[in-house]
Amino acid sequence: MLKSLIMAAVSAANVSGADVASAADVISRTDAVTSASDIAAAASSGPSFGLVLLGIIVAGILTENYVLAQFLGCCPFLGVSKKLNTAVGMSAAVIFVMILATLVTFPIYALLDSVGLGYLQTLVFILVIAALVQLVEIVLKKYIPALHKSLGVYLPLITTNCAVLGVTLNVVESYFGTAGYESFGKGYLAAIIAALGAGLGFLVAMVLFAGVRGRLEQSDIPESLKGLPITLVAASIVALSFMGFSGIVQGLGLA
Repeated sequence: MLKSLIMAAVSAANVSGADVASAADVISRTDAVTSASDIAAAASSGPSFGLVLLGIIVAGILTENYVLAQFLGCCPFLGVSKKLNTAVGMSAAVIFVMILATLVTFPIYALLDSVGLGYLQTLVFILVIAALVQLVEIVLKKYIPALHKSLGVYLPLITTNCAVLGVTLNVVESYFGTAGYESFGKGYLAAIIAALGAGLGFLVAMVLFAGVRGRLEQSDIPESLKGLPITLVAASIVALSFMGFSGIVQGLGLA
């Protein structure tokens, strides 16, 4: 458009063709430099990959907490949070299973996808998680029998803990072949960091709620609210408090 206006003005002023060609060449080069500088500025304005990984961890703990924001894994959250030591022990087991399950299932999905069997991911992931939970149970039973006994039935129930399965499925959807994670290495690293953030978020939720339930035991609670009712009310209030962290990742420039 700018070139057309110049050509019209030139023809009206009776300027030579050589001058017109020179002016057009200068405009083209200026446009090219401006475009290149705009692209470079846009690329540099985004957060580095390290900050993106930090944002993933912060989101997993606060804004996208699997228990308090996505309401996954509520069974162990309510069942094993009566005492702080059992809450920490369960959280440590869940963190280990989440990270190890992601380490194993992410490349397995890449293999399934390469042969057109990606639709089997849920079935395969459940089998992998079940095997890992059995490994954790064997280790705890042999080396930390007190913790194994205190966790009771909730330890093997990690197999059906929807938070663990949710992590493995979500990281595949978010970081496998998506924009910004086209390379397998970057996506794989982001998936592992996301599993770590989700596990830390589970730990934070369990420890916080164990403290809340400890205070509840020392409180004068109406008879009609004792037990499960007051536990659910307290859990909903803790979940509502985490809504105050919404937007923190974008606000800190981590995404």
